[in-house]
Amino acid sequence: MTEPLEKRLEKAMAELHAAQEAVARTERELRQASFAVLSSDRAVRATVGPQGELSGIEFLENKYRDMSPQELAASVLEAANAARLKMNRHVMKAMAPFTEPSSNVPELKGFELDWERIFGPEVLRDDEEDTARDAPATPAWRDALGEDGED
Repeated sequence: MTEPLEKRLEKAMAELHAAQEAVARTERELRQASFAVLSSDRAVRATVGPQGELSGIEFLENKYRDMSPQELAASVLEAANAARLKMNRHVMKAMAPFTEPSSNVPELKGFELDWERIFGPEVLRDDEEDTARDAPATPAWRDALGEDGED
């Protein structure tokens, strides 16, 4: 037996109100978020803010003194890009509940987001792929200089 229209409308309004509150909470949380990441050579720590903007750079243990400008630039870019990627994934995770259909009100389908178009294809790769460090990683500065790390 189908539910009366008034009851379904009441449920839909309650779900909409709850979703609006959840979106507001999520927006507040995301406005406060930041992520910091070390470069693979551990010379630089980059911090990004809630919109992926670079909000801090730290040069660690004076390692920059022994680096060429290209090596330092590559370390900064590596750390900044990794921090931005972490922030993008955090946004995706925070917004995921709003992309799913409602279990209580089938008419509320959720919304679709093209994360790849918004953040780029790297955001859809497995987290483990970017954080796994089982094998010694080739520092980004070596790639930037066209070196393969072999002596």
